Amino acid sequence: MSRTPRKSTGNGSVTRSLGPVEGSKRPLSRSKAPSKGPGLLTVLSALFVVFAGIIAALDRVRANFYIFEPAKLHALTREALAQNHNSTEALLDDILARLHADDKVGRYLNTRSIKDENEWMFNNAGGAMGSMYIIHASITEYLIFFGTPIGTEGHTGRHTADDYFHILVGEQHAFSAGALEAEVYAPGSQHHLRRGHVKQYMMPDATGGGCWALELAQGWIPPMMPFGLADTLFSTLDLPTFVVTAWITAREMAGNLLIGKF
Repeated sequence: MSRTPRKSTGNGSVTRSLGPVEGSKRPLSRSKAPSKGPGLLTVLSALFVVFAGIIAALDRVRANFYIFEPAKLHALTREALAQNHNSTEALLDDILARLHADDKVGRYLNTRSIKDENEWMFNNAGGAMGSMYIIHASITEYLIFFGTPIGTEGHTGRHTADDYFHILVGEQHAFSAGALEAEVYAPGSQHHLRRGHVKQYMMPDATGGGCWALELAQGWIPPMMPFGLADTLFSTLDLPTFVVTAWITAREMAGNLLIGKF
């Protein structure tokens, strides 16, 4: 039978070398957990950065998609006003005829008659109420007749587009927070509400005919739509008007997309 080797110490005594302590265990090597992919927060952050980059790139070129020129529209409305039409309807007809005669924009306009009552709809937005006819609607622009024969007032909204309000009949009053005097816009004038700015506005019935305007918006139109439809959905609960507004807007936007107008 084998014996455990003995080892001599320096003082002559003999000690017995010990083997492994009974019951002791070697440390177990821990297996590494399988590595996980990027976390959800990382993925969402990356997607946000990519999305923001795309939006910024598109924003730099959005003007390339415009077909209307605010200065040219302003001149057109002044020329129509100079004809001294005897009714608001005749004035709107004149402006539409001039727009349709313009080779640059004519093919992108609503072809339904302004005399078709089904093409007119109420618009409740920011507390103000009026009636509108959509002349053009696309991803980056809209052009409408908007107004009321009895007056209204409300909040302009803070939008992702520049808004050019060309006064045709009556007056528009407006002011920014902190202003102590109102801005007054008469027929033939243009009120430019810059993108991201906000005002209170009024379209009084000062002359007995209310106020009517040709309104151009240039920028990103889809983000403006919740403001234009929220009052109809959550305040007036006028679902038929909501359906008509959504249908005509979608019809015009889709039609223009099909011919390459963003």
